[in-house]
Amino acid sequence: MIGAWARTLAFRLLFYAASVPIVLTVPVSALFGTHAVLAHAHVWARVHRVLMRRVLGITVRIEGAVPPGQHLFAAKHQAMWETLELQLVLGGPAMVLKRELMRIPAWGWAARRYGAIAVDREASGAALRKMVREAAAARAAGRSVVVYPEGTRVAPGERPPLRAGFAGLYKALALPVVPIALDSGRLLPKRGAKRAGVITIRIGEPVPPGLPRREAEARVHAAINALEAGEQGPALAG
Repeated sequence: MIGAWARTLAFRLLFYAASVPIVLTVPVSALFGTHAVLAHAHVWARVHRVLMRRVLGITVRIEGAVPPGQHLFAAKHQAMWETLELQLVLGGPAMVLKRELMRIPAWGWAARRYGAIAVDREASGAALRKMVREAAAARAAGRSVVVYPEGTRVAPGERPPLRAGFAGLYKALALPVVPIALDSGRLLPKRGAKRAGVITIRIGEPVPPGLPRREAEARVHAAINALEAGEQGPALAG
């Protein structure tokens, strides 16, 4: 256990030390447009990936493949890890994040420049409409969108219902939904030492647009929680 805590503290020190200059130099990238900001953000995600592997001993197993084209990605959320790793795996989609994160000095501005979409977890009508408008703008710009439809980070084994924002995005964007199950919380608990091992990302079969709300939600909910049921599938990459 001492070794796990030593690795956890070393990771935190190295990751946050690297994050400060990366975040503070986003304004320089912003001078060169959106593509430069995306590339800048992906440097941060790659630093995170390397430190996860070399310091914490965490690697990734991917089941399934990301389909071509634009999609609404709906992912399980168990750790901060996936907010960075999925940017690389999914090719840089616009991400729906809780509004509180946008208030972090410097980081919030950088996230906005990247194309992050703020969501109010109290789900007021005005807030949901604003989120949908921002997501529609991302789609018009040629980007996919990733949302964590259960609304917040959950512990392994928890399967809360989907929040109302998912249905709004599903209807407004009219994009196929690609559900993503993952089990990052097993190795990266919210509290306590991080553990070495393999995190699985399972990319599910697309759910077509235009289905009745209950059917779409049921299919997505089952797919993003597939790993909670201990189901197995073929690994394509890692």
